[in-house]
Amino acid sequence: MIYKLLSPAYDTAVAELVRSNLKAHQLDIPGTVYFDDNLYHLSEFYNAMPDKRIYYVLTDESDNVLGGVGLAEFAGIEDCAELQKLYLNDNVKGRGFSYDLMNKVESVARELGYKRMYLETHNNLKAAIHLYKKCGYREIERPKAVVHSTMNRFFLKELENDMGNNL
Repeated sequence: MIYKLLSPAYDTAVAELVRSNLKAHQLDIPGTVYFDDNLYHLSEFYNAMPDKRIYYVLTDESDNVLGGVGLAEFAGIEDCAELQKLYLNDNVKGRGFSYDLMNKVESVARELGYKRMYLETHNNLKAAIHLYKKCGYREIERPKAVVHSTMNRFFLKELENDMGNNL
C-alpha cells in the first residue's frame, strides 16, 4: 500500500469512496459531507493551504484509491485541527489501515503546530467510534462551530502528550 498526497487525479475516486461509505451507513442525507459542493474538488481545498491542511490517499500498486484521511484547521477550538474524511474501501477494512492513517495525520498535525485534533461522526458509524476511542479521543459536547448538522458525536484528542503510539 502506498500513501500519497491528494492531487486532482484522485478527487473523483475519493469523493466516490466517501459517498459509498456514507450511503452504506444510511448517511447519504442532507447535513453530511455527502452533499458538500466541493466533495469532487477536495484537492483544491486541501492544497490551497498546505501549511494548515493536508489529505492523504491510500493506493495500491495499480494506483487505485483504497482510502484516505485529511486534516484542516478547526476554528472552534484553539490550536486545533479537524480530522476529516477518514474512509476506506470495504476490501481493505479490518487490516489496520485506519490506525495507520490516524497516526499519519496526527503526526502531520503535530508538525504543523496543532495541539489538538477534533472530529465529528455519527452513531451509525460504530466502527469509526470504536477506532477513535481506541486511539485516545474523548467524547465532548457539540462545538458551536460544527458545520455538518447531521453529525451527532464529537471527539477531541490532546496531541501534546501523545506521540502517536496508537495500536
